Amino acid sequence: MQSTAINLTGKHMLTLLDYTVEEIDYLLMKASELKQATQKGELNELLRGKSLGMIFENASTRTRVSFEVGMTQLGGHALFLSPKDLQIGRGEPIKDTANVLSRYVDAIMIRTNSHQTVEEFATHATVPVINALTDAYHPCQALADALTIKEKKGALKGLTLVYVGDGNNVAHSLMAVGAKTGMNVTISSPDGYEVDSEIFVRAKEQAKETGAIIKVEQDPLVAAKGADIIYTDVWTSMGYENEQSKHSQDLKPYQVNEGLMAEADSKAIFMHCLPAHRDEEVTSGVIDSAQSVVYDQAENRLHVQKAILASVISHNGC
Repeated sequence: MQSTAINLTGKHMLTLLDYTVEEIDYLLMKASELKQATQKGELNELLRGKSLGMIFENASTRTRVSFEVGMTQLGGHALFLSPKDLQIGRGEPIKDTANVLSRYVDAIMIRTNSHQTVEEFATHATVPVINALTDAYHPCQALADALTIKEKKGALKGLTLVYVGDGNNVAHSLMAVGAKTGMNVTISSPDGYEVDSEIFVRAKEQAKETGAIIKVEQDPLVAAKGADIIYTDVWTSMGYENEQSKHSQDLKPYQVNEGLMAEADSKAIFMHCLPAHRDEEVTSGVIDSAQSVVYDQAENRLHVQKAILASVISHNGC
């Protein structure tokens, strides 16, 4: 089924909460189309002659490779830019960097620690800015997750995803994608690790349009009861390594193990955005089980990235 075109040219991708239900549906359909074309060996050089600037403040495997390969498969070119390679690493204002890069490239992708940084880039850039991960949101990951769930379950609306662990950027974006697709999302975190209250309220409000239920349940075993998807992430995000010992102690009861999976639906799938710390937030038995779809998630980052790039960058024929 070919997606009905929706014009997203020039639109920033900072958080899925800024996108409409129809726009999210379009991006997922576009990703599916591009994935099928890739699997058939069909070339779709929608972005021939276009360039993507990729700014990374942190190490990356899936984000860097998927965006770079995605641009190549679309006929474009991606440039890897680290702070040590840019004047921004020596104190150049974000405003100046954003304005200058906008005159060289057709889109800017940023993986940064502070969400404020990506928002400031978007304020001053004259090309679309894509949030590849901040402390507040991870929209590209959540879209890849939604595509994976749709492939495995046939639909999103009415399903229940339970996220267990630290209420971080991934949890925030899962609430957002649930709100936009009609998928129920329950967050289970201990005291001190809850999701951001403002983001939670915003997601709940937007979920009214699709009928999704966005809620929290502190007890992970209660939360997992009958779930269609169990999802977790590392207990200590990048930049918080000095708190790893405390996080491990506080979050130990929130490990996804065989006992917790047994509370979910018998056909439940397990998800993790990777990289995973095996036998910390998830046991090796679960992540390596037949219920695990973590590598499908990782692959779908490529196809979702291509859908975003093909939609927000100005070109002919999309």
